[in-house]
Amino acid sequence: MTRKLMIFISFISTRYFKKWSDERSFRSWQDKRIINHVNKIRKASLFYKHLWGDIPSSEWRSFPIIDKQIMMDHFDELNTVGVDKESAFQVAIQSEKSRDFTPLMNGVTVGLSSGTSGNRGLFLASDAERYAWAGTVLAKVLPGTILDREKIAFFLRANSQLYSSVQGRTIQLAYYDLLDPIEQHIQRLNEYQPTILVGPPSLLRMLAEAMEMDILAIRPVKIVSIAEVLDPLNKLVIENAFNQTIHQIYQCTEGFLASTCHYGTLHFNEDIVCIEKEYIDRSLNKFIPVITDFNRISQPIIRYRLNDLITEQEFCPCGSHFTAIKSIDGRSDDMFYLPAMKDLSYIPIYPDFITRAILIASNELSEYKVIQWNKDQLEIMIKLRHDDAQGLVTNKIMTSLNELFGRLECIIPKLNFTAYQQPEKGTKLRRVERKWSIDDPALIRSYVSGSHPMARN
Repeated sequence: MTRKLMIFISFISTRYFKKWSDERSFRSWQDKRIINHVNKIRKASLFYKHLWGDIPSSEWRSFPIIDKQIMMDHFDELNTVGVDKESAFQVAIQSEKSRDFTPLMNGVTVGLSSGTSGNRGLFLASDAERYAWAGTVLAKVLPGTILDREKIAFFLRANSQLYSSVQGRTIQLAYYDLLDPIEQHIQRLNEYQPTILVGPPSLLRMLAEAMEMDILAIRPVKIVSIAEVLDPLNKLVIENAFNQTIHQIYQCTEGFLASTCHYGTLHFNEDIVCIEKEYIDRSLNKFIPVITDFNRISQPIIRYRLNDLITEQEFCPCGSHFTAIKSIDGRSDDMFYLPAMKDLSYIPIYPDFITRAILIASNELSEYKVIQWNKDQLEIMIKLRHDDAQGLVTNKIMTSLNELFGRLECIIPKLNFTAYQQPEKGTKLRRVERKWSIDDPALIRSYVSGSHPMARN
């Protein structure tokens, strides 16, 4: 079967044939697909065969959960295409240095994750998986059909054979390296005139500012945010500059996890990935996803715990059976922990709580980032639209954060305000970041148990 035919079949199947009459029929279909997939992986992956032991495939939800560390520790036995970790790292790192992303290993694409958690990961994709992925992405992203002519401008830290798979007779894809100067990007875009613009929100924000200054003159019909959390500040600026709803793709090393419907609501792609929810706060619909990709064979992802914090949306007017996402709140290991007022415990604070407290303080903010350096010190980096508002905005942010910490019954930390610094090229923007670790995790208050002050409100 040719590449074009495989992509076309994947597109048609995803766009037109994956329809279910109700939630029950969808879940039944999904469960059967997972069981069939698990049976294949038992035979192909030595790691999973030993991990699951005698647990029946029909009871896959009782399989042990893995994470990134476990996957990387057992990479050689987990993958089914005979790729060893050290050689794969060498190929991927060399591609990063040379900016040539065409080399394959054993006929499969090898990629390197950005490693924002300090633990870089590898991903593998066979030709069949690449083409299926391309068809699925096109089905969920293209405003029209696969036969319509589109010019996609695609911004990312590293290119891959995976992304070039979408290239075709009617679909043009131009890769833009995030390490290149923004002036070069603007010149290329003005010449290319993309119909679809895809990139991290920090880059889209710079393009939005170029639009406002009349330096950039493009009219894309669709804009898609990828790779970073789309925070409310960047979302507002981008949508205003381009005068349209910004869409999102939630993708990482572990798979193509979610995409937006025509209402702009992000939904998990549960037609290819099953989502189990580890709720950490049911009252706020916050959970950590445990994912099972029931199509991926070269590097099986089964009952894999991410470290992302998700807030679920209870309803979307599109009527999809797929779980709707209200917000991706950042990484679970970027939750802040502050000492409690009344005892020796620590109060966990969700990243989006910090974001909201910052943003409601003032509409003068152009950029911000908050870093927790230790238990009693936060650095707040800000950039304002008008420099003469510095003192007023600083006081408002301080008041807003102190009100939040008081409501959560935390000891108020020292707030150190500094000038905003753009992240280095090729690194992901993180608005809220924790840079210290608690010596005794047992002291952390729990949302689930009801001991957390917010859980009692």
